[in-house]
Amino acid sequence: MAATRKLSQEHTSAACDRGTAALGRAFEFLGKRWNGVLLGTLRNGPAGFRELARAIDGISDSVLSDRLSDLAAAGLIIRTVDEGPPLAVSYALTNRGKALLPALQQITLWAQEHLAEDPT
Repeated sequence: MAATRKLSQEHTSAACDRGTAALGRAFEFLGKRWNGVLLGTLRNGPAGFRELARAIDGISDSVLSDRLSDLAAAGLIIRTVDEGPPLAVSYALTNRGKALLPALQQITLWAQEHLAEDPT
């Protein structure tokens, strides 16, 4: 019985360690400035680079470009080029990106309730 309990505790500990590691990876990626905000901005549908730049106050073009590349590399957004004329590039959430929206919504609700707004 004690051996079974010990095995169960080891199993629970290993699962907890994996969960903690996964949560750490998620926050390392989503906590990178603007990644979560970009995903939230794209929840309403595809947007072009200029639209995103206007929608996210304070993000520079170079950082926006870097973050869009990061999100595309992670498979959370897709970049589509319409050859036009005129040439048009848009960004949209993939199914993987859309799968994050409920979690982002819950984090948003928690922040509204528990975190004070920045007075600046």
